[in-house]
Amino acid sequence: MMDGLTISGFHAGYPKRRVISNLNVPCLPRGKITVLLGPNGCGKSTLLRSLAGLNRAQGELWVNGCELMSLPFARRAERVVYLPQSLPAGVHLHVLESIIVAQRASGGRSSADSEAEVMALLDQLGIAHLALCYLDQLSGGQKQLVGLAQSLIRRPELLLLDEPLSALDLNYQFHVMDLVRRETRRRNIITVVVVHDINIALRHGEHVLMLKNGALIADGTPEEVITPGSLASVYGVRGRIERCSQGTPQVLIDGLVTAPVL
Repeated sequence: MMDGLTISGFHAGYPKRRVISNLNVPCLPRGKITVLLGPNGCGKSTLLRSLAGLNRAQGELWVNGCELMSLPFARRAERVVYLPQSLPAGVHLHVLESIIVAQRASGGRSSADSEAEVMALLDQLGIAHLALCYLDQLSGGQKQLVGLAQSLIRRPELLLLDEPLSALDLNYQFHVMDLVRRETRRRNIITVVVVHDINIALRHGEHVLMLKNGALIADGTPEEVITPGSLASVYGVRGRIERCSQGTPQVLIDGLVTAPVL
């Protein structure tokens, strides 16, 4: 098997509704961010939850030569970390405590060194000043940043982030994506991120999967996948990809190919 994440004959969904059908992805690379794109309801979140073992699924998932589907959930969770769109409500722990708990859950030991590592990570995320605040006192955006810290401290082989930017302002969106890309490279992990902003995928993504109705439409580099043709067929919009004055590609939408179905 190739070094990375390989998905073969993968089916996923819910007891009365299949969402993902016969998905095959040759390899999602280590050390790079893969962005998962597609319209609402296409199966992006279902796929992430299924990769993490939280949804019913069938097929094969190989991560760095290990077949995940055959592992007990606890052993799978040692390799795979999933960050949902929001943390559970009502958790009355300090931010620092919550991240140390996540560190211990992945086999880390409580020590001065581990606490220093946690504080260094919080500093990287720009939230060191929140270390002694309670989780249930934080804003939605602050909670997402804490969730990202909890995920990174566990040192996963496969990191799954479901819309980690949804509650963040523009400054933190750029900051978080830059940090995730840097940590993905430094730790040589496989990172899959769901975003809705296609321009974020063009700027920060290094690999893109595009889904529609639970099926894989395109797989490749951002500029290979995000084209006027895919925008029309997947999103129903007439769009162009043009480069700004600094050479960064960006999507410009000129109109609709089809009216949205609500």
